[in-house]
Amino acid sequence: MKDIDETKAPLLEHLIELRKRLLWSVAAIGACFAVCISFADDIFGFLVWPLTEAFGPGQGKLVYTKLYEAFFVEVKVALFAAVFLSFPILASQLWAFVAPGLYAKEKKAFLPFIIATPILFLLGASLAYFVVMPTAFKFFLKFQGPVGGLQQEALPAMGEYLSLVMHFILAFGISFLMPVLLMLMERAGLVSRQQLKSGRRYMIVVAFVIAAVFTPPDVVSQLMLAIPLIILYEITLIAIWFTERRRAKDRPDGEENAIAEAKPAE
Repeated sequence: MKDIDETKAPLLEHLIELRKRLLWSVAAIGACFAVCISFADDIFGFLVWPLTEAFGPGQGKLVYTKLYEAFFVEVKVALFAAVFLSFPILASQLWAFVAPGLYAKEKKAFLPFIIATPILFLLGASLAYFVVMPTAFKFFLKFQGPVGGLQQEALPAMGEYLSLVMHFILAFGISFLMPVLLMLMERAGLVSRQQLKSGRRYMIVVAFVIAAVFTPPDVVSQLMLAIPLIILYEITLIAIWFTERRRAKDRPDGEENAIAEAKPAE
């Protein structure tokens, strides 16, 4: 009972600290939402650019079939932008909660992953926004025209278009975090570079499965996600090889000798 009582205070302190970080995170999202709601039209106009590019200048239109749809689209746009805008604060709060439990060496090891995460996410989101969506939308709009004596016309709804754009951005952004996940797994000893290297053929299949699940059912967008994933996998293997060489170089000679002596004789 004494041991149980002594563990109550640290657990309570952790819960209080967690609540504090969550409150700061919610406050950051709320403050950013209050700013973004004022510019919701401009932000949505930015998200509409790929469709405008696909339709061509002065062509196409967005419709809403429910009276309240346009209002909720603005709310979703503002919330979506608020999460992105407040991400540095959210990341700093997460780091402030986790960092006290790490050693200095562990903090130094995890810092590159924390920096690489938003960069890779933005790369994936930029690929989706500037390349994939305009190309995919042009492919979808090719089905307009006369069909059976009637004119077939694309009239995308605001809510459905926003959901599609958010789906594209999140799918590509999260998929581009694969190098961070693989390098963390290698650092934790869950996989080795040799295992990843021998699993190339399986990775190709997994890349196309991910592309099929997280993109619309068209070949164009699926290829544009699967191919970058395969390239990122190869880049990850090279990065792991460099980190292994650096760790071997930084390891003291005495440690290498101790490891060699500890190996059982064959």
